Amino acid sequence: MKPGKELLFCALGGSGEIGMNVNLYGCNGKWLMVDLGMTFADPWYPGVDLVFADLDFIEERSADLLGIVLTHAHEDHIGAVPYFAQDLGVPLYATPFTARLVHEKLVEAGIEKDVELRVIENDGSLSLGPFDIRYVPLAHSIAEGNALVIDTPYGRVFHTGDWKLDDAPQIGEPATPAELTVIGDSGVLALVCDSTNVFNPRASGSEGAVRDGLLETVAGLAGRRVVVTTFASNVARLQTLAWVAGQTGRRLVVAGRSLDRIIGAAKASGYLKDFPDCVPMDRAMDLPRGEVLVLATGGQGEPRAALARIAGDSHPVKLEAGDAVVFSSRQIPGNELAIGRIQNTLAGKGVRLITDRQSMIHVSGHPGRPELIELYKWIRPEILVPVHGEVRHMDEQARLGLSEGIPRAILQKNGDLIRLAPNGPHKIKEVRNGRLVLDGDIIAPADGEALAARRRLSQSGLITVALAVGPEGKQASGIEIATIGIPLEEDMEAFVAEAQVDAARALTDLKGDRRRDRGAIAEAVRLAVRRTGHRWIGKKPMVQVMLRGH
Repeated sequence: MKPGKELLFCALGGSGEIGMNVNLYGCNGKWLMVDLGMTFADPWYPGVDLVFADLDFIEERSADLLGIVLTHAHEDHIGAVPYFAQDLGVPLYATPFTARLVHEKLVEAGIEKDVELRVIENDGSLSLGPFDIRYVPLAHSIAEGNALVIDTPYGRVFHTGDWKLDDAPQIGEPATPAELTVIGDSGVLALVCDSTNVFNPRASGSEGAVRDGLLETVAGLAGRRVVVTTFASNVARLQTLAWVAGQTGRRLVVAGRSLDRIIGAAKASGYLKDFPDCVPMDRAMDLPRGEVLVLATGGQGEPRAALARIAGDSHPVKLEAGDAVVFSSRQIPGNELAIGRIQNTLAGKGVRLITDRQSMIHVSGHPGRPELIELYKWIRPEILVPVHGEVRHMDEQARLGLSEGIPRAILQKNGDLIRLAPNGPHKIKEVRNGRLVLDGDIIAPADGEALAARRRLSQSGLITVALAVGPEGKQASGIEIATIGIPLEEDMEAFVAEAQVDAARALTDLKGDRRRDRGAIAEAVRLAVRRTGHRWIGKKPMVQVMLRGH
């Protein structure tokens, strides 16, 4: 379908989940995409690292897609760019810091000459068909977090991206309440708004307060080697930690490629101007313990990141009893076990652990209820469209907005095509949506048989059965059985013998034409061996039968 004389909104990712943000606006026959993100896989996708939104709906309409406007450089907003931008075939638009990080991704993918990347200056604007777009800086946990004002013939949209309120953001100059009020004064049809922290009754807090808290924390660890782990993308936090190192007489050490990448992009974009020269890793351990401050990746428990290797004594940075690790970050839901393993390993060495539960060393980059209410008062939209949250978050924000005087709100999910104007909001239809996974070098459907089989393998193991049968279906060889992930240990020999007997019996029990039907033979053997497996282990393992002719 082509958008008519109307303003449409459709999320293909990020509504009903936190992460993987992909939003579409439709107007006068054309489409605009805002953000192209991904999310990291969880145990439901064994062996998979990245998960993407299924873009089939807009790929089929790419001739009417005008461009992809990126709000900021977090992976859940730009991470899918190197995998899909070339196929979509439209320019990317981003502010300077975001553009640098996107360019690095395009170079790494070898497509920097095939994808057009246009840099829009901070506070800049652009026009794409019926869409006039202006960047509005807002505070967030990364440099150049932006909202978008999107003007169309049918009304104005204020698309927040990820945001918070911060009077002392340390990096950048977010729009003031007065500037946001001016936007509201001009009339806003729809506020498309981040829902992540809607259940938080308090404001998210300021990076300025974190600066004070980190100084107090590190100063209290005099004489100890200190490692601080934080989100690499939080440029304000990196600047704060560099300042803290200087205030406490410590030299800075950077451990982690993603930190090096962000620091480089930030400096090239005019940030981190006073960032000190860092001590090379091979010299860091030669300094007195109390004169080192290590910035390390891995605060979410990533097994290959610097902190995990430090904990496992496989990294040049070494910690001993009495040293400290400061977790200047929050636990992302789903990472608790991985983080706990690293923390327990460190604690077992006598390393002191300091988290945001003990000290003011981290604040969120998303708005709590008081901040949402303030934004409602400034923007005064006719319609509230909650996004960037699970259903419970978006539903709660819709209720909050209505209770604060916003006339209308709509709860939508990925794939819901919403007409905002005229006479909106209401759902027109559902379009194709879903998830894709990056498995090695292959992008595959998340709900495909391959991933379903992998889950079954991880849960119940595999038994393979190999045998030869003659033209009349008679057994013509011994039956070979092998297993993967079947925890029988010393009972394995007895199990294999019993499974061989059961498989042979299944062959002799076949009657009539089924004795010569290779499909029927394989299925009979498969079911017989699976029943054997169930008797022995209490589960129904996967069974693969390989028939040979004779």
